Amino acid sequence: MVMRRSLDIAVERLPFAKPFRISGHVFTESPVVVVTLRDGLHTGRGEASGVYYLGDDDAAMTAALATVADGLRGGMNRAELHQALPPGGARNAADCALWELDAKREGVPVWKLAGLPEPRPLLTTFTLGADDPAVMAEGARGYANARALKLKLTGDLDLDIARVRAVRAERPECWIGVDANQGFEIGELEPLIAALVDCGIALLEQPLARGREADLDGFKSPIPIAADESALTLADVDGLVGRFDTVNIKLDKCGGLTEAIAIARRARTLGLDVMVGNMVGSSWAMAPAWLLGQLCDVVDLDGPTFLATDRVPGIVYRDGMIDCPEAVWGQRALSATPAT
Repeated sequence: MVMRRSLDIAVERLPFAKPFRISGHVFTESPVVVVTLRDGLHTGRGEASGVYYLGDDDAAMTAALATVADGLRGGMNRAELHQALPPGGARNAADCALWELDAKREGVPVWKLAGLPEPRPLLTTFTLGADDPAVMAEGARGYANARALKLKLTGDLDLDIARVRAVRAERPECWIGVDANQGFEIGELEPLIAALVDCGIALLEQPLARGREADLDGFKSPIPIAADESALTLADVDGLVGRFDTVNIKLDKCGGLTEAIAIARRARTLGLDVMVGNMVGSSWAMAPAWLLGQLCDVVDLDGPTFLATDRVPGIVYRDGMIDCPEAVWGQRALSATPAT
């Protein structure tokens, strides 16, 4: 007999420490939905930011979760959730809550329950929002302990090249990738990539708009090109071959840790590299993504660093690395006392 659960769905607005700019958007806060499931003894939590460019906001997420609320209370499992909800933030929040709840009930951490490697600290990128080149160079100086940086571009070719040159001059020792956020057209890629090669840039993320993937057919780049908006779910992965080199997996896009693991494993079989990213959020959102990061070549999990305040306990950033103490999320049950 399945024990009936309690369910809480909450919307929280996490303010940024300062505005953050990418191609076509400026963000000042991260509205998130937090799902909490309790079975009387154990608690599972999941946090999602949704996917802003798909209209997957807090209102859409809470509406979607309302359609499965009775099922979640009645014992719905992850496979049933996958069938009941489409990919997106709502499924991510519920999926991660179920992972943590099941881990506590089984008495093992989520990584072991999911068949993932025992987690270790990972090198992560730290992101510089698109700004004046001098401001971005100053920001790069501010990330004194970072060993990997990601620069947001806007699609303004000359200005973007100036941004990259300014940051590279300031931090010649760092791994640097750039994220174009769909800002360019195919005819602009050759001069952009030539400048990126000159600056020793290691990765170009999502240069073209979603839907223009075929424009990359036959295009040869000396820098790996990563798919972000072009690869939302597992169904998108096979179509990346021959066009992209890397797939950027985000739990909010694909709808949770369950599908994220499947994407990583499928990408490997296709010869693609794997990256984990985030839509910004607190440590509760980064923790399951950090577990996925154990399978990845590139890790971009700096979301909490943009927030005015984070969860306590929270993710630890030290010497350019990200680490997640077990107490943050996904731990085994520490005792058999009733959840509060």
